Amino acid sequence: MGVTKRLKITSKAKELVEELQLEHGELMFYQAGGCCEGTQPMCFLKGGYYPRLNDVNIGPLEPFGFNFWIDRDLFEYWKHSEFELDVLDGFGTGGFSLEIPKGKTFKINYRIFTTEEIENLDDLKRYEH
Repeated sequence: MGVTKRLKITSKAKELVEELQLEHGELMFYQAGGCCEGTQPMCFLKGGYYPRLNDVNIGPLEPFGFNFWIDRDLFEYWKHSEFELDVLDGFGTGGFSLEIPKGKTFKINYRIFTTEEIENLDDLKRYEH
């Protein structure tokens, strides 16, 4: 078995990310642990959001290479899970994310890793600046 990736993307979400990339250029994603957007993943222009110290980068989001940051506390809760970026029609809990004007909202589907997958997890990158 190869390295276990923490992040996947559905074909529907991939189409939307491609559209957003064409419109805006390089992107980044951030999934907060609460507050305004709840735990809804948000899409920003690259550099449009600053992760907190020790937030976790579970990306890159393939095939794009965009960083996908997770709130450090939320990650501790879901660290044994695969994150699958998906999209729904309709508005999420707020309006900060780039897909909102399109009447779409990103969401995450979670799947708990098997013991074998956990043993082969990809390395993490934590925000240090």
